[in-house]
Amino acid sequence: MSEDSFTQAGVGVIETALQTMPGNPGVYRMLNAKGEALYVGKARNLKKRVTNYTQMARLPERLRRMVADTVAMEIVTTHTEAEALLLEANLIKRLKPRYNILLRDDKSYPWLMLTEDHPYPQIAKHRGAHVKKASYWGPFASAWSVNLALQALQRVFLLRTCADSVFANRTRPCLLYQIKRCSAPCVGRISEEEYGKLVEQAKAFLSGKSGAVQKDLAVAMQEAAEHLEFERAAAIRDRIRGLTHIQGNDVINPASLTDADVIALHQEAGQSCIQVFFIRGGRNNGNRSFFPAHAKGDEEGAVLAAFIAQFYDDKPPPPLLLLSHAPDERELLAEALSLKAGRKVTLFVPQRGEKHDVVLHARTNAREALERKLAETAGQGKLLAAVAELFGLPETPRRIETYDNSHIMGTNAYGVMVVAGPEGFDKSAYRKFAIKGPITPGDDFAMMREVLTRRFGRSLAEDPDRQSGSWPDLVLIDGGAGQLSAVSAVMAELGVADIPLVAIAKGPDRDAGREWFHMAGRDAFQLPPRDPVLYFLQRLRDEAHRFAITTHRNARSKKITTSELDDIPGIGAARKKALLLHFGSARGVKGAGLRDLEAVDGINHATARAVYAFFHPGVRLEGE
Repeated sequence: MSEDSFTQAGVGVIETALQTMPGNPGVYRMLNAKGEALYVGKARNLKKRVTNYTQMARLPERLRRMVADTVAMEIVTTHTEAEALLLEANLIKRLKPRYNILLRDDKSYPWLMLTEDHPYPQIAKHRGAHVKKASYWGPFASAWSVNLALQALQRVFLLRTCADSVFANRTRPCLLYQIKRCSAPCVGRISEEEYGKLVEQAKAFLSGKSGAVQKDLAVAMQEAAEHLEFERAAAIRDRIRGLTHIQGNDVINPASLTDADVIALHQEAGQSCIQVFFIRGGRNNGNRSFFPAHAKGDEEGAVLAAFIAQFYDDKPPPPLLLLSHAPDERELLAEALSLKAGRKVTLFVPQRGEKHDVVLHARTNAREALERKLAETAGQGKLLAAVAELFGLPETPRRIETYDNSHIMGTNAYGVMVVAGPEGFDKSAYRKFAIKGPITPGDDFAMMREVLTRRFGRSLAEDPDRQSGSWPDLVLIDGGAGQLSAVSAVMAELGVADIPLVAIAKGPDRDAGREWFHMAGRDAFQLPPRDPVLYFLQRLRDEAHRFAITTHRNARSKKITTSELDDIPGIGAARKKALLLHFGSARGVKGAGLRDLEAVDGINHATARAVYAFFHPGVRLEGE
């Protein structure tokens, strides 16, 4: 079929969908032949909005290609356009459609958590769902920023950070008490009432009432001095100094802001950087740069609107967003965020004053971050072009996959794949392969054969036409001529022998800089020790090695902390602990008799029979 035929087929799909499409608010999805979402959009009137896609003469080339790829459409109606916007953002973030503006953010954000289910509450860093009975403050931009806040709060409010189990088993104060970062409630160095006052002060401070806290501390210090309690007065003085240090330590800390996010965008060379500063309780909780994926022609308002909707899909928006540009459909976006938060959310583009200065500072950060990224990308592009020339590739590679294995005498064997391209390492594309075997312990060739068979076998099944962008332009293997021969045979068997393969063998005495490169049809060769391309290839090889070692160690650690008891039905953490404490090990439990098992605290007759039967499957017990 010609391109025009494909386009007309796509238009036909849309016209067929329009026959039963309502004029309600909702979300529509355009799907390709594999059922993958090409585009997700929202509309106040679905029928009116989707009709636009049938008017091909008015669509830009990019959207005409999207229509040509469309083989099906799905819709979901909503009560309001604001609900449609929230649903659209959720689907875009989850499905990552090719033709949408995408927020590249797969990280969770840390929070400060103050527990409420203990007489002496614990303050700690927390990620994930807010499920525990506790108060939360945040989010913070990074683990580094929340750790700084946690350390500062320890100095000022002396709250414990240890887990409840550690707290319950302390017999003397820990080091944090000695360095004046904890009040040692675990051993009774402070009463529950006095500790409660520290907790209330910490809550007030985190809620933005730092001035009142500082005033209360000043009064307490003066009273201690008047009563000649100079040691106590000195301790309170140190806390006041710590509080002053926190208040004066922010780059962005405007007095007029309590809870707000500062969001600034800068565009250059068809790319965007968005800088977000988190202001909570009048303090700066850190900042983070984002580089959303979008078409070169997308304007600031469209990029910013898509970013904001997706950014707050999984986190509560603050009452105020200070923006560098007016986003598209600003009022609708504010309505949707207010609906999500359960209170009013204001989107404000300041033109003067302190708030404008704050946004200008954030925009400067966005510009500098984008300039750094563009410089790094340009340098990366030169290296990739040099790699293409070195290995005789037909064009500059956009995806390089590097493979490595890790094991100890064949145990906990893993193979890994790391991916690099024009923007550096793509960690979201990294993959782990637990070696299933059967393989002779230590047979690296067989491990690599299994890894590549699984990786490319799956791609052949799911993307035989290589349209997804997940096929490599170059494959690097950690090894020598033998490893290259084994890998080449596997690729030939799979029918993907057209992908260039290079094996990197460590030099004599495993010296970095003296590596040998092996390719089919060429003699092995080396690069000059200071060649930038050599450093680049070493980085790829070393990153694969690091990822393989880390994966192997994590698997080994997990195996160490598990036992056969985990597989016994009805044996939870408490009963497992009781059995291990009584018998000393899983082997001891395995060798125990039925009556010995029944003697363990918390193990009744039925549970003892279940444990015994698990380890002695062929033995008949009395009563059966």
